[in-house]
Amino acid sequence: MPQSAGWRIPFGVTLRRLVLFDVDGTLVRAGEVGPSSFDRAVEVILGVTPAERPHMAGKTDGQIVREYLEALGVARDQKLVSAVLEALGVALAEADARGEIRSGGFALPGVADLLERLFDDDRVLSSLLTGNVAPNARLKTAAFGLDGWLDFDAGAYGSDHHDRDRLVPIALERSRDAHGVAFEPKDVWVVGDTPRDLACARAGGTHCLLVATGGYSYVELADLGADAVFDDLSDVDAVQDVLLEGL
Repeated sequence: MPQSAGWRIPFGVTLRRLVLFDVDGTLVRAGEVGPSSFDRAVEVILGVTPAERPHMAGKTDGQIVREYLEALGVARDQKLVSAVLEALGVALAEADARGEIRSGGFALPGVADLLERLFDDDRVLSSLLTGNVAPNARLKTAAFGLDGWLDFDAGAYGSDHHDRDRLVPIALERSRDAHGVAFEPKDVWVVGDTPRDLACARAGGTHCLLVATGGYSYVELADLGADAVFDDLSDVDAVQDVLLEGL
């Protein structure tokens, strides 16, 4: 596996496809450590243990924190949101240091093989478009050895904006800044596991592949009108054919 110190584009290579992966429910399942880290962060900053959790699937970390605060009757001040997000990063890093991400979770079927295939194709740049703040996205993917296949500098994260629908343009700008490639939306695929991933892709004018490895079934996702839907990513040949169609 390549080292995760940084993405390198071979001299003379022209990138033609950008693939942006969600993390939770798409690449990995991190188990209870994610939600429990939110609880811990709220407790650290506000001094209260949340009685209930917001539904988290497909939301950015910033949106989730805002919903925690709303449920507790606390004003959604941006400084307070930022403080909870910082505490969230600390809580998740501590859990990772104890080995809890890896012990309580797993990489989803086909993910490692697919990322390796895409990495080996000089025409393709693989990155993330996720609701996780950037450090947490890196922690979760690194816990399962996936970080070496991904260019984190070209992605977009929940730390960039609390509205997921705003993230595709950020990823396009980042990829241009990092590699000098101005991808057109038609050359971009968003890969996720929730209706919010599809909404984000549509807002950014990109293609969308949905996978039923999160909280939504294949039938639920198939009714949404995504460009492609799979039960999981284990049929690497078929998924690769979809993502690279037209190259």
